[in-house]
Amino acid sequence: MTGLRERKKQRTRGALIRVAHELIVTRGYEDTTVDQIADAVDVSQRTFFRYFSSKEDVAFALQDETEAGFYEAVRHRPAHESPNRALRNALDSTWDDFGEAITRIVPLGLYMRMWQAIETTPALLAAHLRRSTETEERLAALFTAREGLSPADPRPRVLVASFTGVMRTAGRQWGEGGDITVEAARRTIDSYLDLMAPVLSDDWGHRL
Repeated sequence: MTGLRERKKQRTRGALIRVAHELIVTRGYEDTTVDQIADAVDVSQRTFFRYFSSKEDVAFALQDETEAGFYEAVRHRPAHESPNRALRNALDSTWDDFGEAITRIVPLGLYMRMWQAIETTPALLAAHLRRSTETEERLAALFTAREGLSPADPRPRVLVASFTGVMRTAGRQWGEGGDITVEAARRTIDSYLDLMAPVLSDDWGHRL
């Protein structure tokens, strides 16, 4: 059972994330400060920095958790699945658990608005690309080990780069639209991933 002190820390962390999301989606990332976030939660700036190293860190707290969850889902896929199929099946299972994990900390609608802000704000999008690199490297290393490949074999990196690149492109397309529901995000991302095999084919002589 989680102790009282730990529960209090979790509540404070959750409140900082929730308020940061609310301020960023209403005021914009550049016009939101650490002091504003801390003041809204009624804690000191020093307390804020016990939980997060920067404004960027709190802005991406839930994104980091969802990426970590996706990595764990890939890691636990059956060994007989191809790497590409493991990525798709892991994504499907992550979508299924997506809402429950998020709503423990913030309302799902707020999270989706924050995701849209990340996809449409240049500074946040650049940070997202940089922060995602570590997960991509871990996924490539995972498939290298799982398939018994040499570390010099480029195929895991090519696969992961293709998969995550398509997801990011789909995410930006979704973020620019008017429907910011989970269902819309999933439809957009799945439809883009479904096109990976056809567009990598040499035959573009037919309409998709």
